[in-house]
Order: sequence, then structure tokens, then C-alpha cells
Amino acid sequence: MNLPLFFNLLVFAALLLGLLQTRRTDWSLAKKVLVALILGVVFGGALHAIYGDNSPVLKSTIGWLDLVGNGYVQLLQMIVMPLIFASILSAVARLHNASSLGKISFLTIGTLLFTTLIAALIGVGLTNLFGLTAEGLVAGTQEVARMQALQNNYVDKVAEINVPQLLLSFIPQNPVADLARAKPTSIISVVIFAAFLGVAALQLLKDDAEKGNRALAAIDVLQAWVMRLVRLVMKLTPYGVLALMTKVVAGSNLQDIIKLGSFVVVSYIGLALMFGVHGLLLALAGVNPLRFFRKVWPVLTFAFTSRSSAATIPLSIEAQTLRLGIPSSIASFAASFGATIGQNGCAGLYPAMLAVMVAPTVGINPLDPLWIATLVGIVTLSSAGVAGVGGGATFAALIVLPAMGLPVTLVALLISIEPLIDMGRTALNVSGSMTAGTLTSQILKQTDQAVMQADEHARLAQG
Repeated sequence: MNLPLFFNLLVFAALLLGLLQTRRTDWSLAKKVLVALILGVVFGGALHAIYGDNSPVLKSTIGWLDLVGNGYVQLLQMIVMPLIFASILSAVARLHNASSLGKISFLTIGTLLFTTLIAALIGVGLTNLFGLTAEGLVAGTQEVARMQALQNNYVDKVAEINVPQLLLSFIPQNPVADLARAKPTSIISVVIFAAFLGVAALQLLKDDAEKGNRALAAIDVLQAWVMRLVRLVMKLTPYGVLALMTKVVAGSNLQDIIKLGSFVVVSYIGLALMFGVHGLLLALAGVNPLRFFRKVWPVLTFAFTSRSSAATIPLSIEAQTLRLGIPSSIASFAASFGATIGQNGCAGLYPAMLAVMVAPTVGINPLDPLWIATLVGIVTLSSAGVAGVGGGATFAALIVLPAMGLPVTLVALLISIEPLIDMGRTALNVSGSMTAGTLTSQILKQTDQAVMQADEHARLAQG
């Protein structure tokens, strides 16, 4: 190990030890995550300033940081499926009314798709307003390699997908395989399997009260056990955020960001507008938007740094139930479906912007109302399940662009700024899922208003 690498790792270890000392304070998880975020930005910026973009020392340093950053993300991914299974099973078993399950599912999915539609409209409007176009963008060595990878890994899969097959993939065939995430839509399959198992428990309670009560007690124990596991992993959040944020900042290419700066800026304007849409919908439902965003800040922070909607599911459920007063049944459905269906950033805003940018290069008028209506419709429908596939935004774009008769080259040309934009997109995706859960709970009048109104109580993951 060379001396610069050793020094970098020594500094990182010192930062980790500094964060470890916060255990002796009464800081909330949100404050610890914020401190880790700031330290990561500063440390990552220093590494980038010292070593530049393509330094072997920087690459080696990032490789070691991945042990903490990606290691933490993998721990969260480890608990995603058990958490979804236990939470949905427990939620359905407590409903005691099958019609409630239908209402929750309809309102949650409906909200996710509606907000994705609005995101697509905002993407179309902003791209036209700022005159963004794909004309003049040149593919370098990295972009050519990316295009080849897309052809090999995505395009063939996309060509085989149709709506009936997509919907059929939601139905669980092998629950064990789905728990192992054997297919892209495994999350929805696990939700459906757990819901069926929960309904079966309720039917058993009616047929044989003794066995039914034992089954419900076992479900409660399972859910409590898994939630304790979740809290154990969540305590590691500040350390994971420090490593992930350092990697993002240190690995950013400033020249590429400047070259494609207009797309980055417009993308974040669109993301900000969609956060405003979420706030407006919450206000219309009687929820204070500022209070909502303050309470879910730790979740959005982790989503931003990890760039993983699925890995954020545990944090999302915890925030909704403990800080927003939303029943676990609704929170579990919203977080689970929101990681796969109707992702506002990855499956709404992003593919719509790309389509408008590409349209002029093939002689299509991106201001044509009929073309815009068709685009928005395709974006909304394709967001149902497609965004849950690995590389969600890329996969969504590769569904939308060919469906509109457009080339997919632009997807590869944006590779250099993809991580920077993907952070904001993921935070918006997670905000959309929590907004859907909050709206559903408000409409069904199931929100615990005492918890919702409290500012300092029921802090996230203090157990």
C-alpha cells in the first residue's frame, strides 16, 4: 500500500471514529446523517482537488471506501425482502377487512402514477422552455463503451417486454425465488404473496379461532424480530453516508459536468418543482409540507447519497410509521410499491426530458400537443414495474424512446453526469412513495394526528 493511499484511508478512519463518538450524544439520526453528509462532501472534494479525475491513488481509495459505503447498501438490501414480507404480512393480518386492502392498493398506486404523469409533463415543459436538444453532443470513448453495454445488457431485454408479460411477472410463482430477488419484479411478487398469506391467516382465524390467533401471534413476533434487525442496520447509516458521499464527490468529473451543465441544472429545476408538487398535494390533504419534509429528511438524505430506492425502503417505512403517524399497513404498501411503480424521477421526469431532447434530431416537433400527450401516456404506463429493474432510469428510458420511435443513443451520452442527477432522482422517487402513503392515510382518515403534529417525538430509529 503506497503512502498517499495509506494517508487517505487514515483520514477516512479518523472521520469514522469521529462519527462513532456521536453515539455518546443525544443527537438524532437526522443530525448524525447531516454531519456525515457534510464530512463526505468536504473529504471527497479534498481528494478530487488533490488527485484529479483519473488518479490511480483516487481509484484505489474509492475502492477501499466501497467496503463501508457499498457494504452498508448491501446490508440494507439484505433486509429489504424480509422487511417487506414481514411488514405486508403483519399489515394485512391486522386489517380484519379485505376491502381495506383494495382501497389502500388503489389509492397508493393511483397516487404514484398520477405524480409520475405530472413529472412527465414538467419534464416536457422544462426541456422545451430551456431549448435542450441532443444535437451537437459527441460520443467519446466512455460513451461508446456505454452504448455497447446498453446494447448487450438492456436493449434485447427491452425488446422482449410487453404489457401482458410485465403484468404476469407480478404474480408470484416461486415465493422463495422472489425473496431471493430472482427477477426484476420480485418486490411486487413478495408483496402479493405476503398479502395472500395475510388474508389466509384472517380466514384461518374465522375457521379456527385458536389456530388463527396463534398464527397472528407468530406474525407479530416475526414483524417485531425483523424490525429489530432493521434498527440494528439503520444505526450504521451515518458511516455509510460518509463513504457514499465521499465517493460521489471525489469521483465527479468537473469538465463533463460543465459541458452538460444545462441538462443538470434543468433536471434539478424539474426535481425541485416535483418536490413542490408533493408539498402542494400534501397541503391539499391537510398535511403541513414543511413538517412532512422535516420529518422525512433522513430518508431523503440517504436516498440522495445511496442512489437506491429499494435500499431506502426500511427507512421509508420507519419514517412513515414513527414520525408521520401512518399505519404500518399503508406505509408498507407505499414504500414497497413506490420502489417499483411510478418512480417520479427515474421513470417520469428523466425519460420525458430525453424524448423531447431527441425528437428534433429525427424531425419530430416536440411542441406537438398530440405527440406530447402520447409521450406522457407512454411514460406513465411504462413506469408500472419497469423502474424496479436494475438501472431503473436507463431501463425506463430504453422503454420510452423506442416506443416513441426515437434512438436511444442519448442515454449513453449522459453517462458522465448520470450519478450526479441520479442522486436527486432517487430522493424524488422516495419522496413520491412517502407522499403516496401519507395521502392514502389522510384520505382513509387513518393517520395518527398526534404523531403527525409532534415535532420532537417518535424520532426515527432511536430504538
